[in-house]
Amino acid sequence: MNRKLILLAVVALAGCRAKAPSPDTEAGLRQLARERLAQLEGTLRVEGLAAPVEVIRDRWGIPHIYAQSQEDLFFAQGFVAAQDRLYQMEIWRRIGRGELAEVFGPAYVERDRFARLVRYRGDMEAEWQSYSPDTKAICAAFARGVNAYVRHAGQRLPVEFTLLDFEPGEWKAEDCLLRIAGLLMTRNIALEIARAELAAKLGLRAVARYMPPEPERRLDPDPGLDLEGLDEEVLKTYRTAISIPALEEEAAGSNNWVVDGRLSATGKPLLANDPHRPITLPALRYLVHLVAPGWNVIGAGEPALPGIAVGHNERVAWGFTIVPYDVADLYVERTDPSNPNRYLYQGKWLEMGIEREQIRVKGQAEPVTVEVKLTRHGPVIFEDPKRNRAVALRWAGQEPGTAGYLGGLALARAASAKEFLQAAARWKLPAENFVFADVEGNIGWIAMGLVPLRRHSGLFPVPGDTNRYEWQGWRRIEELPAIFNPKEGYIATANHNILPKGYRHELAFDWAPPYRFARIDEVLRAGKSFRTADFERLQHDETSLPARELVPMLAGLPAAASPAAKRAQAMLEAWDRVLAKESGPAALFEIWLTRLRARFVAAEVSEPHRDLVLRHLPLPRLIELLRQTPAARRAEVMFGSLEEAWQEAEKLLGADTAGWRWGKLHTVEFRHPLANSAVRRAVFSLGPVERGGDGSTPNSTSGPGYRQSSGASYRHIMDLADWDRSVFTSTPGQSGQPESPHYADLLDAWARHEYAPL
Repeated sequence: MNRKLILLAVVALAGCRAKAPSPDTEAGLRQLARERLAQLEGTLRVEGLAAPVEVIRDRWGIPHIYAQSQEDLFFAQGFVAAQDRLYQMEIWRRIGRGELAEVFGPAYVERDRFARLVRYRGDMEAEWQSYSPDTKAICAAFARGVNAYVRHAGQRLPVEFTLLDFEPGEWKAEDCLLRIAGLLMTRNIALEIARAELAAKLGLRAVARYMPPEPERRLDPDPGLDLEGLDEEVLKTYRTAISIPALEEEAAGSNNWVVDGRLSATGKPLLANDPHRPITLPALRYLVHLVAPGWNVIGAGEPALPGIAVGHNERVAWGFTIVPYDVADLYVERTDPSNPNRYLYQGKWLEMGIEREQIRVKGQAEPVTVEVKLTRHGPVIFEDPKRNRAVALRWAGQEPGTAGYLGGLALARAASAKEFLQAAARWKLPAENFVFADVEGNIGWIAMGLVPLRRHSGLFPVPGDTNRYEWQGWRRIEELPAIFNPKEGYIATANHNILPKGYRHELAFDWAPPYRFARIDEVLRAGKSFRTADFERLQHDETSLPARELVPMLAGLPAAASPAAKRAQAMLEAWDRVLAKESGPAALFEIWLTRLRARFVAAEVSEPHRDLVLRHLPLPRLIELLRQTPAARRAEVMFGSLEEAWQEAEKLLGADTAGWRWGKLHTVEFRHPLANSAVRRAVFSLGPVERGGDGSTPNSTSGPGYRQSSGASYRHIMDLADWDRSVFTSTPGQSGQPESPHYADLLDAWARHEYAPL
């Protein structure tokens, strides 16, 4: 049943404080949470609107906002998003601004320092204009809407504010420009360090063997740069800063594809997208429908930002996946032994810029003063006084127009596929594969991002004392890979190597394994007359292409010696290679994959360097190296690990193989950040939920060990023949407030692979 809320342009009365129930018992905490729920129907009198705004919430709590002006539309979006997600939004704002210690205490000071380290320091007028001429006004209206809800709620803020004893800060338009989330989707920072550490400890041959660049390229570490000490310690502050579930870099991925009318049952394009990010509570994505003069757009974005990131307007639909362009370099600066705040460049000592920041800390009367140091290359993320050097970060996100997702404001107003392609130039970071389609039947793709021009590969940290490694500018949009109306009738991306054959520009060398793309491509290439239901099945496809490669390799080896390995081989060879949660062979295969990787590396690498190789050896490379291994040794590794896997499966799942299920091991839990006691877990957290698939299947369900921690918490399928046939799935719900009917009402349908109309 839909609910209607009218926002009127008059002053609202602040709430009164009443005696609150105790949050120390489950009943008390639930009651307190219920008392803090926002009013979602009726009439609210809100200061700041020019005219009434109508908000209709559908059965899932998705707000459909109808306003008479653009300013009122985004004011209302800020207000409505805060009704549902204020605590989440406030924490994200504080993450980006470097203000977590004020809420959580001294342990967060270094996180805050890092956030301030990577903030934008450039020209603000150029920054705002990069997105669209009216972006500043839109962000200002959104911020005013958030502030209006905070004032309206008064003492009835979401329960988390009571538990942590703090209040939201004043939102500003500039809070939409925060950079840290975009940085943490820039994987090549960590990969530069991994290659440097591997080269220092095992030599360049080890880098070529275990972390080869794709496409193939000569490894080019500077011969005068000592790679010793360029290891995980360099990233310590960076790792600390991202030890927040919503920011974890391992989770960035996604699938998208589009077919034109030749391959759809309707004669019009059909487009699918499922962004992969951390599985969080509240959900990462927030769905909204925005209607005002010049606006009619629906889809999903991040609750703390105006507009949407993916979705459709009246004429165009789109979706994205991360494209892992190399948009950052680490510069090793030589520092003055007598003054660590000076560094060498082109034979001259230069002074670092030093900014002193005041960080408020919970429980402390006075703020903590921290230093942020800057070189000509960027902020200093690590100092090594023993070696008289520092590591500075040069990152595309220091340029105007690189705040994450704000480019979506231009995309949402494209009236055709060609206009969308032009608007994509305003999207700079994070780099994304956009697939798009319009109602005229056109489809397209562009791998959009702000990519530096280099004279070196970007695979290793580089010396900062010379101009040999300075960036030479930026790739023009015309140089980036793109397709418009391909003859095949479809386009698909899945974070894989998207560089066309013969492509001459160097954009990146580290890509996701090709398995998700290959399976999607296999299905699209073989099909025709696709309907929405076909794409629903493909988004949840759990066919394992690594299993298709590895299991047949067993048959070509000398027979297994041990009874356990023979039983395991027989089970896997009889298996359909689908990682269904009900499948026993799927559980065995996943255990074997872990054991196989460890046994192979143990046979090649001595301690203490095995873990370094294990962390960075891609699965396709492991399989390739296994094929190159002599048969006798390959048999020992594969059957030895298979025997270990059988024994571990019996230990984890029992001796009766009839009871083995992949879902028993492979579960996802929705853990609220504040669920640190039994009472809070009972009220806030959800799950566990059994899952199928793994990180290599279109239904991507990756995570540490056998647990899922990331994947597609949001999916959509857009039917350009009839927008009303478009569908979505999201989890766990629209609201971030426990006790709301929309806190977890999407979870069961998501777990059952069911969709709802969008």
